[in-house]
Amino acid sequence: MPSLNELVRHHTNLDSADVEWIHLLVSEWQLLSDLSFADLVLWVPTRDGSRYVSLAQMRPNTGPTSYQDDMVGHLVPRGRRPMLDVALDEGRIVREGDPEWREDVPVRVESIPVRREGRVLGVIARNTNLLTVRTPSRLELTYLQSASDLAQMIAAGSFPFPGEQTDMDASPRVGDGMIRLDADGVVTYASPNALSAYHRLGLNADLVGLHLGKTTAELAPPSRGPVDEALVKLASGWAPRQTEVESGDGVVQLRAIPLKPKGDHIGSLVLLRDVTELRRRERELMTKDATIREIHHRVKNNLQTVAALLRLQSRRMENDAARGALDEAVRRVGSIAIVHETLSQNLDEHVAFDEIADRVLAMVMELSQDGRVTARRSGSFGILSADVATPLAMVLTEILQNALEHAYGPKAGGQVTVRAVRGRMPAADAGWGNSWAAGGSRGEEQLLITVVDDGVGLPEGFDPQRGGNLGLQIVRTLVVGELGGSFDMVPGETGGTRVVLEVPVGSAAP
Repeated sequence: MPSLNELVRHHTNLDSADVEWIHLLVSEWQLLSDLSFADLVLWVPTRDGSRYVSLAQMRPNTGPTSYQDDMVGHLVPRGRRPMLDVALDEGRIVREGDPEWREDVPVRVESIPVRREGRVLGVIARNTNLLTVRTPSRLELTYLQSASDLAQMIAAGSFPFPGEQTDMDASPRVGDGMIRLDADGVVTYASPNALSAYHRLGLNADLVGLHLGKTTAELAPPSRGPVDEALVKLASGWAPRQTEVESGDGVVQLRAIPLKPKGDHIGSLVLLRDVTELRRRERELMTKDATIREIHHRVKNNLQTVAALLRLQSRRMENDAARGALDEAVRRVGSIAIVHETLSQNLDEHVAFDEIADRVLAMVMELSQDGRVTARRSGSFGILSADVATPLAMVLTEILQNALEHAYGPKAGGQVTVRAVRGRMPAADAGWGNSWAAGGSRGEEQLLITVVDDGVGLPEGFDPQRGGNLGLQIVRTLVVGELGGSFDMVPGETGGTRVVLEVPVGSAAP
């Protein structure tokens, strides 16, 4: 389906300001559709004036549709729909004519000119399904009267309101609750949902006959004068504004729409929605997020305390082997603390692991005397969940520490390279093979990590799946047992050792 901008560019002479006005209208006209119980189709004359092109369409939430098919992009020759011609040429709302029959359904058609700065840009065809017409209730009569006022404002170029772009997904809708005010801000009608919302705020009477602004200000918690005055003015409907009112156990969202069908302020529409439960859930989530971050912060502090105690104990050890074991424990605890520190700064249980990997590299490289051994990272680990990030940080610490201790002699230097590649592999593959490619095939998303050093290489007959010190045992346990991945150590292509880790980090989108 072509977009509105594409249709304008291909078929019309509308300039950028006209298109902006059309976009503003389309963002607001769900209100007119719901109040009218009618479908709306926006027709704009083509560049040569011989036809109309349909730029947009809206179906009502309050009644049956008149169009089963999508009308956007349709072209209609001028003269086939006389009401469009009259509305465009004379700049007035046209209601004359008998109902049309579409698939055995009678449809009343009206045409509303869309005016901007004195020029008619196009015409809104308002199509009402008459199959379910019955004696209207007071609510429906109020809807229709309000729709008529809005239609006149569109025809006069005073609606929508310039500079008041509204997020319709977040704003109250007609069915959520509607109040009609007279020119003095007194309630002349309140829908049942609107009345229920005000009862939630603490009102114990009917709304009809009350001044909405003063009543709303009295229900809201006491505040300073200017705030009260602004709330009174907004709830009285004198300006197109939106706000929220909280009182007691209720939170109500208000949107005021002044009505000036003939240029003079005759009253207002106030749309409102009870958002009490929505705000309560949002606050609960914020509280939970804050609690989780605080837990991670405290865990990080506790781990740093443990690391400090181990470091103090290490300094008092006379046995070199015991001192080395405690120093290894300090680094293991430190790698976990880095993850919790990062999680304490996030809004969810996911972290950008590249920063963690860089900090782990810097921490382990402090072991290198005089900086003879350096480390660098290439590629990106991406975003990882805490369940993956915590053991992976420890695994990376052990592998780097193992490389420093066993790959280089006391005076030897070199470089350790950590490379991360993330992508998807078909579920049928047992290993990466040739079918895997970054961002490629559907299936489980994998993280391929290689740690390459240019040291002395592996001892003769070394079995990485069975041999090794405590550090390699920790690596095997975490990678295979906890992360569900695979681990191997092989000779490097030009010497040294290459450690290969394959870790599943999620599933591909279906």
